[in-house]
Amino acid sequence: MFTHTSIRTSDMDQSIDFYTRLLGLKLLRRNAIPQNKAEIAFLQAPEGKGSQLELTFYQNQTKFNQAEYDDRVFDHLAFVIKDMEATISMMRKENVTITDEPFRLSPTGSLIAFIEDPDGVLIELVERRSP
Repeated sequence: MFTHTSIRTSDMDQSIDFYTRLLGLKLLRRNAIPQNKAEIAFLQAPEGKGSQLELTFYQNQTKFNQAEYDDRVFDHLAFVIKDMEATISMMRKENVTITDEPFRLSPTGSLIAFIEDPDGVLIELVERRSP
């Protein structure tokens, strides 16, 4: 069973705010890990369904550089949203980087867009068509 994905953050409070306030996740727990001078936080959809997102902050990390798009190994996280227009409008007001404006892969497909979290992690927003 797949349980979680971990991404590093340069600012735990900023990342928790982004993922809870803007993307609707719920903070489950936040713990210090003294063995490796780290802090972790687990977030999940409010319904408690699906995998968890683990944010990891290393106190001794001196460089925090997101690789250029073509050099990345990790591609993106994806979130289903209800209203693309409202979500993109809110993201603009919050000065979130929108890397790809909403588009469809096919005429009957889902509406998708891409944004970046505060550390440049690529996030796909998906608005599914109603059946």
